[in-house]
Amino acid sequence: MNTGVIISFFLFTLLSAGIAVYKTRKQKKNTSVDFFLGSRSLGFWMIGSSLLLTNLSANQFIGENEFVYTTNMSVMAWGMSSVLAMLLVAEFLMPVYLKIGAITTVDFLEKRFDSQTKKMVSVVFLLSYLVNLVPAVLYGSAVAINGIFHIDVHFGLSYFSAIRLLVLLVGTVGGMYVLLGGLKAITVSDVVQGAGMLAGGLLLCWFAFSKLGDGDVWAGVYKTATENKSHLNAIGGPHDPLPFSTLFTGMLLINIYYWGMEQYIVQQALASKSLADSQKGISLACVGKLISPLLLNIPGLIALQLYPGIKNTATVFPALVGDVLPPLLAGFIAAVIFGAALSTFNAGMNSLGTLFVMNFYMPWSKRNIVSDDIELRALRTGKKFQFLVIVLAICCSPYIMFFKGGFYDFLQRATSFFSVPVFTVMAVGLITKRVPAIAAKIGLFFFTGVYFLTQFVFDTGMHYLHVLAVLFVITMVLMMAIGKLKPLAAPFVLPSAGAVDIQPWKQRHWYFGILIILMILVFVLFSPLGLAS
Repeated sequence: MNTGVIISFFLFTLLSAGIAVYKTRKQKKNTSVDFFLGSRSLGFWMIGSSLLLTNLSANQFIGENEFVYTTNMSVMAWGMSSVLAMLLVAEFLMPVYLKIGAITTVDFLEKRFDSQTKKMVSVVFLLSYLVNLVPAVLYGSAVAINGIFHIDVHFGLSYFSAIRLLVLLVGTVGGMYVLLGGLKAITVSDVVQGAGMLAGGLLLCWFAFSKLGDGDVWAGVYKTATENKSHLNAIGGPHDPLPFSTLFTGMLLINIYYWGMEQYIVQQALASKSLADSQKGISLACVGKLISPLLLNIPGLIALQLYPGIKNTATVFPALVGDVLPPLLAGFIAAVIFGAALSTFNAGMNSLGTLFVMNFYMPWSKRNIVSDDIELRALRTGKKFQFLVIVLAICCSPYIMFFKGGFYDFLQRATSFFSVPVFTVMAVGLITKRVPAIAAKIGLFFFTGVYFLTQFVFDTGMHYLHVLAVLFVITMVLMMAIGKLKPLAAPFVLPSAGAVDIQPWKQRHWYFGILIILMILVFVLFSPLGLAS
């Protein structure tokens, strides 16, 4: 194993951790808001960097480049179309969350409907993070790091043993951030990692194009842009895994849910010191999404030219990093991937603790414990819960490798069973004033049950993202019909908590418009109207 790779990997990783420790050394962590929301003190740089890094994981570095290598650029649609979803969240959802002083995204459901609806959705979130998010992130990061460092080869370990060792490493380091630093330490680290990701993406593409062009970067760019045209197309056809039409149906709904309700994502924006900072931070994350193909997609295109016969296509990205970069830069890229994995893991764990403490332990303790230090008790209980989850995830996640094509794929697809149903209830709650809580519960069960039937019992012949969109409309109509038959006695009025300044960012619409235009231009570039002509 090259010494330079190891040195640069640890130097950048330690630099990121050191800055996080230094910047948060005086931060108070005596209350739940201090620990889980960074005392509501995050500026837009922290929010934007943390949103982007939390969204990116090792799974994406590996999976998206592999998809581009084997199919085409249509996988880019998830990231690019999320720009529109993020801006909708910034404009319509963040003002609601910050006005009511939300600590978790489901707080709105409690105020709009009732505590039972909030608990139902909180259980869904907890189970999703426990079973799917945290173990998958640990496993994916271990696979990516082993692909770059070849731990199994250099230390004479079996592949399973190497993955288990790396899962332990990521889980331990991430656990230290979560249990000792809280959200602010995580976000400070994310700012450093975000800058590293941008620099790393540019450097990787530069060296890869240079190798492809025999030392001439622009010759490499020209070769990538003029050969294998079908792989340059991001406009998926009707028979592709991601048809372009899904951008306007289920994909849009899932993206709005993800960026507007997924606790481990939205928590960064909930911790903002003002609505304006939240909206600026989300816009900054959009800029990152526009640049992210440099790491998530372009390397797959270049690898298609350099290594046309790779049998194990999951190694496309690690192979390119190890081949084209000098050892110091290869270690730097590995540290960026490690940081992205840590960010997602840390955010998931922080959200688990927040959901458990704020939506289950605190309501229980206020009813059953008479004490002046309920906040400290809650914080200690939350940390114990997080520690238990970390230990379980470290023990279980390596075994994902034995469920290829079965259990793991099912878990990834199963998120659709709950994401759009929850968003549907949220949407009805936002646009209506008299729909009652019973409609929310019926809507959740109806949507989930019918979607299950369409995926496992009846073949509709439709793409599952289109099915989600159809059910979204039907469930909204059903809930509104219940609201007509049994409306609330008085219309709902959104309360104001006064937690932060909720004056919106005055220039946001200009910047939002520029971001949407850039998003469209990226699609045009990778289409039959552009490079894929």
